[in-house]
Amino acid sequence: MEIHNKGTKRLFENPILERLTRTHIALPIGIFILYGMGLLYWSIATVQLDPLVTTGLFFGGLLFFSLLEYSIHRFLFHMSTHTSARKNFQYKFHGVHHDYPKDKDRLAMPPIVSVTISTILLFLFKLVIGDQVFAFLPGFLFGYAGYLFIHYLVHAYRPPKNFLKIFWVHHGIHHYRQGHKAFGVTSPLWDFVFRTMP
Repeated sequence: MEIHNKGTKRLFENPILERLTRTHIALPIGIFILYGMGLLYWSIATVQLDPLVTTGLFFGGLLFFSLLEYSIHRFLFHMSTHTSARKNFQYKFHGVHHDYPKDKDRLAMPPIVSVTISTILLFLFKLVIGDQVFAFLPGFLFGYAGYLFIHYLVHAYRPPKNFLKIFWVHHGIHHYRQGHKAFGVTSPLWDFVFRTMP
């Protein structure tokens, strides 16, 4: 695998499919924040969950997102590629990002995918936790927006000269030194728990 710190790579011959693999980072971040705020408003105005319960569910959603972020990155995006189908899937979903880590248009899923995922999660979580979803899912979506924001900054800008530099260092280790370590982007918590800390 050769790392290119400039440029991009075409993934699909079909121009529509190719366009759907690219997005400006502000679109999905805005979608997740607005979606989450709308759900929180619904939780407060209509469901009328206790404020303490709402706060706990919100932070539970954030924590759950961080675990899912780690798990998807480690087990799906870095899956074993022992068949050509798995290799193709893995490359199109994540491998291209490792080959072209500075490609700013491919640091998030397109808006249509973001809205679809948010809505599917709303229905799935509602089946499991009922109306508490309106406080839990906003935490999850804010976690997702935070992940996108941090991931974009780490790939698009130089590291700052303050405590935030740790995000650049941790993710840089994953990209440039130890691709089988440092799967957490927003937090190294699960790397400590599952012993993948470099």
